[in-house]
Amino acid sequence: MQEDAAPFFIGPHRFDADDDRTRPLLDRRYALLPEPGEQLLGQHRLLVAGHLLGPTDDLRSWALPTPAAVTLTDRRLAYVCTGSELSLVSGRDGRTDARHRRPVRLSRLVSGQIRWQWPSRLEVSEGPDGTGELRVVCDALRTIRQPALALAGPAGLIAALAQQVRRSVAAYRLARPDLVDLSPPERDTLVVRMGPAPGPTRGALTLPGSLPVEFLSRDDYYRPALAEPPAWPRQDVPARDRPGSAC
Repeated sequence: MQEDAAPFFIGPHRFDADDDRTRPLLDRRYALLPEPGEQLLGQHRLLVAGHLLGPTDDLRSWALPTPAAVTLTDRRLAYVCTGSELSLVSGRDGRTDARHRRPVRLSRLVSGQIRWQWPSRLEVSEGPDGTGELRVVCDALRTIRQPALALAGPAGLIAALAQQVRRSVAAYRLARPDLVDLSPPERDTLVVRMGPAPGPTRGALTLPGSLPVEFLSRDDYYRPALAEPPAWPRQDVPARDRPGSAC
């Protein structure tokens, strides 16, 4: 499977495995199906892109062509991208109404998630045109390059989303002491991050207690960076039709 053939991966980095049973599941309307006990906190439509961050470079690995439905819960951030070219399309005969039923197929559906054990920091920036960008940055095993999910939209919405992600990540980690060993200073920092006080609207904010993501395979460590980000959806990758699945 090519590294960008499934939206669970940002560059070669693993955000979720294709055979992972905990990948985001969708209902018939392509909305996120919450896990038992999971609480929905908000839903937005935002532009989504994947980056690989190095000490001196910033590579945008991919970008979705249309705004995605972004769902925030107390456990994760999930996104689903559909569009006119991604919705139900007719068979060869073209008609799909009740009197002329024809075979239909599900075209490509793009989705992915970041669980709250992964983010190591948040980065918020604001453009001159009133738009903002939130980057959810993770650490990776055996490499200094960091995968990041970028969410872009109105500056006010992005600032509010960053605060909500900050509080959700902190609350998730404080409520699960078995997930990672937190030092007293890290725990104190997360208590502050979980508080209602508004954080900075620009710049970077650390999230102690993160767990690193990993590459999909050993070969991915040595794959050269692409000069141009691949277009999404790829036209040379066949669509996969699995009802109820995230891809």
